[in-house]
Amino acid sequence: MAKVLGIGGVFIRCKHPHALAHWYEKWLGMPMDSDFAALFKPQQMPKEAFSLWATFRRDTTYFPDEQAVMLNFVVDDLEASLKQVQSGGAQVFDERRAEDFGVFGWFIDPEGNKVELWQPSNKRNNE
Repeated sequence: MAKVLGIGGVFIRCKHPHALAHWYEKWLGMPMDSDFAALFKPQQMPKEAFSLWATFRRDTTYFPDEQAVMLNFVVDDLEASLKQVQSGGAQVFDERRAEDFGVFGWFIDPEGNKVELWQPSNKRNNE
């Protein structure tokens, strides 16, 4: 049986693709590969990070009803990243969630998308 080997891309609709891409480049240091896309290579992520594909019930409150998907980005410093996007005009949520595999925080980007940031825990390095 053929099988999925990983996530090959995430594509979102937005009103101003180039402006939103530039905002992410400026405020989160996204490695832009073109004027509208960032290229991430698995070997550039922290050893303890991973990519996740997950399903949610339609009535989830984890992200807004009008949003079909939510982006989650791996960051090296959650609090600094949230301060940066806030400086760029993003609405940052006060809540942080700590799990065994890291800590999470959220913001609303300039196009109104709720975005999750994840700073992985280094606990997996000791396994």
